[in-house]
Amino acid sequence: MFKEGEYIVYGTTGVCQVMDIGKMDLSGAAKDRLYYTLIPVGEKDGRIYTPVDNQKVVIRSVLTREQAENLINGMKGIETIWVADEKRREQTYKEVLYRCDCREWVKIIKTLYLRKKSRLAEGKKVTAVDEKYLKIAEANLYGELAIALEMKKDEVESYIFKRISEQELAEA
Repeated sequence: MFKEGEYIVYGTTGVCQVMDIGKMDLSGAAKDRLYYTLIPVGEKDGRIYTPVDNQKVVIRSVLTREQAENLINGMKGIETIWVADEKRREQTYKEVLYRCDCREWVKIIKTLYLRKKSRLAEGKKVTAVDEKYLKIAEANLYGELAIALEMKKDEVESYIFKRISEQELAEA
């Protein structure tokens, strides 16, 4: 069970802070069941109420600083997800997102970054599906890394690129 004040990942909502743990006094809510009251990071007015024993949505701890640094250090080696079938591609992206795993989000981001680059080089537009899933994966990954690394979410992407560039220079 998580503690009040702790940051967690709640499904595809992303990082939330546990504000309260207790019984709910709402119609339809089981009176003997404990619930988390979650506030999605960046949404001061948003509230999510979910059972502590929820089995339908992935609820996990946010990465530690060390885990976040290790993830970034290993990003170059994380494979991409190539799905040739346009219809199957979106389903694959959904499945990967719902695993709520940072490595999986990196796979989506890398895949869609390369796909975007390729399509633009061919004079084609980026598909709406690709843009949608790229934004979701980036929001989830950067949101979690921001908490783990104690930085602002809008600083995470440049931090990652800087670290990868430093690795490439060290390897050269």
